[in-house]
Formats: sequence, structure tokens, C-alpha cells
Amino acid sequence: MRTRNFLPMNRADMEAVGWKELDFLLITGDAYVDHPSFGIAIIARLLEKNGYRVGILAQPNWKDLQDFRVMGKPRLACLISGGNLDSMVNHYTAAKKKRHKDVYSPGGESGLRPDRATIVYSNRVREALPGVPVILGGIEASLRRFAHYDFWSNDVRRSILLDSQADLLVYGMGEKPIVEVAERLNNGESIDQIMNVRGTMVPLSGDVVPEDTLVLPSFDEVAKNKKKYAEGFWVQYNQQDPFVGKSMLQPHGRKSVLQNRASLPLTQAEMDAIYALPYMGTYHPSYEERGGIPAIEEIEFSLTSARGCYGACSFCALTFHQGRIVQSRSAESIIREAEQMTWNTRFKGYIHDVGGPTANFRRPACKKQLTKGACSDKQCLFPNPCANLENDHEEYIDLLRRLRNLPRVKKVFVRSGIRYDAVLADRKSKFIRELCEHHVSGQLKVAPEHVSDAVLRLMGKPGKGVYEEFVQEFRKTNENLGKKQYLVPYLMSSHPGSTLKEAVELAEYVRDMGVNPEQVQDFIPTPGTLSTCMYYTGLDPRTMQPVYIPRSMHEKAMQRALIQYRNPKNYGLVEEALRSAHREDLIGYGPKCLIRPRNYVRDDQKDTGNKKAKKPTRRSGMKKKDAPGKELQGKDAVIKGTASKTSKDTSGKSDRFKKSVIAPLKGTAGKSERSKTVRSIESPQQGLSKKTDRQNEKRKQHQGTQKRK
Repeated sequence: MRTRNFLPMNRADMEAVGWKELDFLLITGDAYVDHPSFGIAIIARLLEKNGYRVGILAQPNWKDLQDFRVMGKPRLACLISGGNLDSMVNHYTAAKKKRHKDVYSPGGESGLRPDRATIVYSNRVREALPGVPVILGGIEASLRRFAHYDFWSNDVRRSILLDSQADLLVYGMGEKPIVEVAERLNNGESIDQIMNVRGTMVPLSGDVVPEDTLVLPSFDEVAKNKKKYAEGFWVQYNQQDPFVGKSMLQPHGRKSVLQNRASLPLTQAEMDAIYALPYMGTYHPSYEERGGIPAIEEIEFSLTSARGCYGACSFCALTFHQGRIVQSRSAESIIREAEQMTWNTRFKGYIHDVGGPTANFRRPACKKQLTKGACSDKQCLFPNPCANLENDHEEYIDLLRRLRNLPRVKKVFVRSGIRYDAVLADRKSKFIRELCEHHVSGQLKVAPEHVSDAVLRLMGKPGKGVYEEFVQEFRKTNENLGKKQYLVPYLMSSHPGSTLKEAVELAEYVRDMGVNPEQVQDFIPTPGTLSTCMYYTGLDPRTMQPVYIPRSMHEKAMQRALIQYRNPKNYGLVEEALRSAHREDLIGYGPKCLIRPRNYVRDDQKDTGNKKAKKPTRRSGMKKKDAPGKELQGKDAVIKGTASKTSKDTSGKSDRFKKSVIAPLKGTAGKSERSKTVRSIESPQQGLSKKTDRQNEKRKQHQGTQKRK
């Protein structure tokens, strides 16, 4: 591989291409991966195409100013991104525990970027390279551009533009605004004169409000008053449309931040041009000896077909970052990239994905969106698909067919997830059959997220009935094709509105589906989402109605454990959750129970006053005189359905049998080792073992000896 095709990462690389100075220095919290799935790669290649000299400073040591001076002062500006993920999400779990792996770093090593990377890098640049304009971009800056609730510090923080001391912030995907800003800087304008570029935010001093600008509740107001926070967020949320949205100003004490109107969507030709830039398609070879970059594994042979999403899930930040208007590449552009991919020596014949935020969204929801924007008073799919929705999968099906017919392509997968409600709304194209027959690798990922109508309504997701209809269609289609393929549901715990009651309802559905979900996302309140606003304020900003919030880490842990109730490690949390929800009926031995009882104490065993509780006695295994022919239960007495060798059905058992079932034997209660050998009602024992017979014979001989004495 020719490393000279990568952009310079140090002074030696600059000298190799004959550069003494950079125009732009791009600083990122990720390793340098020259692939269009990484925003920093797109911006760097786009600036290069426009004639600028660009260098990449990946994961600098923020404790050493010299790291920021390696390539000298850039002529025009430093562009800073925290990386493909918000640095706090990258570092911490929903339980605020440190993550042990960073897939965007060499060898998956964690700790190579600081917390709040965008702020830290920006302030270090101010020290190391004084006088250089600082421009922020990337998802961390984009979602934290207004005053926002921060889950990890549990308070409201100022706009990242002010905390970072940067000069300008580019929000959204950023291609159009960064080219305009670069051109104006190159033409001699100072950074503080560039105030009105679409898709940017700038700091302001003084009390002057630009014309046709909405004034939001101030930082002080939203930090002290949760109702004001919710009202302000709802205004922000509805003004992100590039056609009807307005500029917004939010006061922060003596300063303010001004968000200019959103950048216009890219045309298909513009999208094609961006994805035709000369990316290397992989990570810089300097990382090879450190184990490479794990994130490349899924994306190296994947194809981005579109961006933007009109699904508008409440917990998703896409509305704030990519917008609701879908922008797509042409089929020819995607085919060309796939053909180039097949010549890669690492390509094994499998295209891992063809999609975007939602795989089956390839066009705007309706033609109106391209002139009048997305509707602010209703959604395209929720609660039901809009009558104006142009929902035709034929073009996407044709694209997939063309891809799988390419030479050296063995299989084309769809892994980025589909909106099943959109699939069901399209009855003409027979997309499900095409998907099941050619593009599923045995499992298809879908995201019902929950089953409670109350929670789904707050999530902005379709009801349980829609998901069940899709499950039936998927199953029927695979049966007709003679295939055994399965759905992998993505589920979310602890979303606003989910009490223990709704969490138990979801656990019961998991039980009835017969799945053991590994993909469970505990809701993380990330900046820029409706759900985070609900979490912080306890209000639904759309209606201003109160919403229940599971706030404590313990309750969040219980809700997650309920979904994964089959995991023995979760037993204690599941039991506590069921008792707290007054659902003790789900603790037992019946087919509908989630867990078996543990450390059960009968009423007649409980300590009353000074009276000691009666201990359970060990049964000898002898026949009762008053019940001839009936054997007493041995070590498996605690299991339903094992009363006798021929017993296959426990229905209609006497109360006496039921009582013996729930009274654990001395020496077996609470013993996990023995419980591992316990058999359920679905697989009863076939008879007593020879070892048990010998033990009973020894007991009889011993009792006979005692009588003779």
C-alpha cells in the first residue's frame, strides 16, 4: 500500500509531498481512517479537492502541547472533531462505568482521547497555536451546540462553542458550510466576520438580535427551570429544517450563541461527488503493528447509500445532526464503489451492508419536503404512515440485484436495520421476499425497542401489533422459501415512561418470543434528543405532560435485568424487580414464570414471637403407611412433574402435591450447584438413578438395625 496517498500526519509526511505549511490542520479524537464512514475523512478529502493543503492530527497527547505543534501553524484554521462518537458516550456506559475498549483507536485501546475531547483539544490549540482560528465540527459539537443536559455530570452545561473558546461551529454533516468558510478565509476575511453561513453557529457579544431570529430561553433560565428547558428544546427541535427553520439565538450571560439556518440538503450529484473522492478505504498503515482499527471490520466493505431519516425516533439524534430529509446517492455511484471494492485483496466476496441510518430509506418521504421542508406538526410514520408518504422499495430492490450480480460478489447483506412499518406500508414491491431470499445472513436485525404502547408512544415507534405483523410476514416468507432465518430484536430498557410494570411487560414478551436477547440498550440520555429532554425535565416537550423517569442506577439495572432474566447473574435483580412490581406470580414453576423461587419459607416455618421456626425435615424415602404404593419424593421433590416415572402432566395435581412442591428440602434450598441438575417440567426425569436406589436400601438397613437395638 502506498502511504503517500494518505494525507500527511506529521512533518516528515509534509516534506515528502513538498509542503512547508498546511492550510488546514484537522484534529480528531479517532485514529486516522481514510474511509467515508468517518466524517473527518470526508471533510479532509473535500478540502483537498478544493485545492487546500490538509494535514491530519489523530489522537494527539492532550497533555503535551508539542503534539499540537508537530506540523506547525496552519495558514487558515484548525478544524477540531471529537470523533465519530461523542467522547463521553465513547468512554462511559449507561451505568457511568468506564468502557474497556475503543473501536476507533489502535488495537481497541481505550484512553487515547480525553473526556469532552472537543473542548480539551480546542483549549490546547489556543495555548499551542495562538492566533489560529478554531472551528468545531463532528457529532459531539453538533449535538452540544446549545445549552444542554449532560448525563455524566448530571447538570445543564453551556454551549460547547463557548466552553471550547472556539471561533465557529459547523453543525450537521458540514460539507457545504466548510467549503464556504474555507473560501472566505482564503479570500482574506477574518474568522469573526464570517457570521451568516448556513449550517454554522457563531458566538456573539452584546444585546443585538439579528433580524428574523428566534430568541430562546437563556442558559440561566434553562439551567434553573426545567419547564423552560423543555419549551426551549421544542423550539430548537422544530427549527432544524433547512426550508422553514429560522435562525436562533440563546443568551449565555454576557455572550450569546447564534445558530444560522440549517444547510440545504445535498443534491444527488453532490452526494455522488463526495463519495467519489480518493479515499484509501482503510486505516493508516502506521496502526498495523498496534493491531489496526477494530471499527474498520464492519465498514470496510459496506456501502453508504443515503443519509438522513424521516423515522424521527425520540431517542435518536439524527434530526439534530443529519435531518429528516433523506439524501441519497445514485445507483451508478454505488455500483462504481462496489466494483472498486471487489479489486481489494482483502475482499472475500461479501458486501456487508448497503444502507444508511435506515437501510430502506432511499428518497425523501414526499416531494413536498424538497421545497417546503418536513412537516413540523406531524411525523411521516408515527403513529401511522402519512397518506402522502412515497414508500416504494422497487428502486432499492433493483440496486441490490445489480450489486449481487457483480463479478466476484458472492453475497450482499443488509445489516444497517430496516423500518418494518415502512416495509409493511409498501404492499406492491414484495420487499420482504427479496430480502429473505437474498440479503439475510440467517439473522435480520430489527428494532421494536419495546412492546408497551405507553413507552412506544413516547419513543415515536409503531405499536406492538405492527411488529407482530412483520414477524408473521417474515416467518411465512421464510417458510415458503424453505429457509430457517430469524429476527434479532433490538430492545431498550429504562426509556422515559417505562416503569417496572412496563419493564415486566417487555420481559414477558421476551419469554413468549422464546428469545434470549443479547442486544439490550440501556437508555443513555445523549444531548440533542427528545428522550433526553424528557429524562432531564420529566416532561414530554411535545405536550408538556409529566413523564415517569427511571432515574436511579439500581432501577435501571433492574429494568435491564428483566429483559435478560435468563442470565443467572441477573437472578437477584429480577426477583427484586418482580416483587417491587407485585408480580410474584412470575416467580414459580409454571410455564409462564420468569424465575424459580429461592430461599422460600413457608408460613408455618416463619418465626412468630419467641417461637423458633420449625425446620424442614429430610424425607427418608420410605413408603407412607397411609398411602400404600405411593413413593415419597427423593432429592427432586422440589420439581413439578417429577412425582413419578410416568407423570407427564402436572395439571390437576392435588393440593398436597403442590404443597410438597414448594417446600424445599433441607440441604437443597439455595444450593446453586444442585439446582444445575434440576430438570424442568418440559424435561422430567425418567426414573430414580441406581445411586438413589442404593441409598434408600442403606437407609432401610440402618432403620432395621435401630429397631433391633
